[in-house]
Amino acid sequence: MTLIAAFRRFHLWLFLSFGLLSSAHVMAQPPRWDTLEVRASAYNSVTAQTKPNDATTAAWGDQLVPGMKAIAVSRDLIALGLTHNTRVKIEGMEGVFLVKDKMHPRWTQKIDIYMGEDIQKALIWGVRPVKIFYEVK
Repeated sequence: MTLIAAFRRFHLWLFLSFGLLSSAHVMAQPPRWDTLEVRASAYNSVTAQTKPNDATTAAWGDQLVPGMKAIAVSRDLIALGLTHNTRVKIEGMEGVFLVKDKMHPRWTQKIDIYMGEDIQKALIWGVRPVKIFYEVK
């Protein structure tokens, strides 16, 4: 083996070793979740509750589709880290929701749970206090 070939093999080994070690370190860290108590209401993708002529486009440009687990957040929560696509667990509800929408600036300490076109389900939900757990990025 020539000196150049040995040098290249050593650099390849070194590169792969550090790459595997650094990716293992990143993968080993579980996500951190913060807790917050907020008021939660529900909304639907109907014109009366959203933007005229575009009931399915959320504030960051995402298309809302009935059945997806999405929420809107009051703007003060955005400053706390609940930004676009932040993962959120809502106590008493199954699954993980994604922040896809923003609420009107008049609301504070509030989330709005997307319930597709099921207006009755949203009315039954009403407004209630909930504990949320959101992933810290």
